[in-house]
Amino acid sequence: MTILEQSSTPLTATPVFDAIEARRSVKHYDPAFTMPQTDIDTLKRLAMLSPTSFNIQNWRFVLVQNPELRQKLRAAAWDQSQVTEASLLILICGDIKAWQKQPERYWANAPQAAQAQLIPMIQQFYEGRETVQRDEAMRSAGIAAQTLMLSAKAMGYDSCPMIGFDPKAVAELIQLPADHEVCMMLVIGKALKPANPRGGQLPVNEVWLQDTF
Repeated sequence: MTILEQSSTPLTATPVFDAIEARRSVKHYDPAFTMPQTDIDTLKRLAMLSPTSFNIQNWRFVLVQNPELRQKLRAAAWDQSQVTEASLLILICGDIKAWQKQPERYWANAPQAAQAQLIPMIQQFYEGRETVQRDEAMRSAGIAAQTLMLSAKAMGYDSCPMIGFDPKAVAELIQLPADHEVCMMLVIGKALKPANPRGGQLPVNEVWLQDTF
């Protein structure tokens, strides 16, 4: 029984609901499948619609297509086969200093009054708060990863978010700038076999709280 079916309130299924219900972390992919460029472009476009604080768009996506580089990244990821067998390998990174890099770009299409208010607020909020800057990059990367995973599922693909890798080795392999952070790997492709059954869901009343703990 799905989560939707467990609800006491009847819900009309939508593609979004379907993608959320069906999305699983798949480990085995068809290495012979090549994703059409039009689908790759769609995933790129949708990922960039993911929200970020102050619209600083601090996610950076490294789409790794070079076979030799993917083999090296697989070695840095505990030899997990999906790194080379999935159609796409995406390193989702965060630009920790995006907030100070021409912040006027982020509000270029906003009314002048909004620009005058928001652009100074960006510096006021982030300057000198290194932990907040890094945390913001991680939050943004996580939201973008979910956008990609749900979009991929809606398009008929499967995916797997990954933190099982040596971040220092990965950073060196992709020539990561010093003011960036590798947040996670994400693979997307055609599954060879379905994911294992869900391991178990906690009861709703344990994870959903009313007002306070």
